[in-house]
Amino acid sequence: MRDSSAGALVLFSGGQDSSVCLAWALDRFARVETVGFDYGQRHAVELQARQEVRAALIAGFPAWAPRLSEDHMLDIRAFGAIGETAMTTARAIESDERGLPSTFVPGRNLVFLTYAAALADRRGLSHLVGGMCETDFSGYPDCRRATLDAMEQALRLGMDRDLTIETPLMALSKSETWALAKTLGGEGLVEIIIGESHTCYLGERGTLHAWGYGCGHCPACALRAKGYEAWIADGRPALAAP
Repeated sequence: MRDSSAGALVLFSGGQDSSVCLAWALDRFARVETVGFDYGQRHAVELQARQEVRAALIAGFPAWAPRLSEDHMLDIRAFGAIGETAMTTARAIESDERGLPSTFVPGRNLVFLTYAAALADRRGLSHLVGGMCETDFSGYPDCRRATLDAMEQALRLGMDRDLTIETPLMALSKSETWALAKTLGGEGLVEIIIGESHTCYLGERGTLHAWGYGCGHCPACALRAKGYEAWIADGRPALAAP
């Protein structure tokens, strides 16, 4: 079901979740733009993956290609340097004294959404689309829907604009995210997710697993692999149309 009355800006990292969200937006909106953030992440290879995924979607899905518009890359490395986390420095991936993983970058999604909202205002886009998910919770408090509801209200008040934060994966497991990819784009989209997207926190692109490239043992790889294996065990189903 498409909404041709307003465009969407997808927070697009080049990972599995944001790639599925990009396909979801292309299936719904007449104009879709993407925004990525360079915050000094260790897995900066994801920034190249963004372009590979975009190119593959254009080549593989002619009906979506005219809807995929500009890409924007924002340099916010000063923000990434504020907190020395395992996402931006060579630290072990472990839990801190609060029980949060050391990959948690405090306020990252809040900052992303603030920048994205400002960009969306300039570009005349009313929907912000992000891959935040609380079902396969990674320990990130800024991925919770309650956080995003509060952020949405703050952006609407602060910008005097009717912005909506869309989170199509919020209630889905990683297995269901694979199933949604198949629903949206069939096996072709699944293959793009496997071969072109990047999720591994360590930036490993040397080994192609059944579920995609990655080190195979960091939390991001473990979650992606577990979801893929569950999806395969279930017979690679498509998800009921969202």
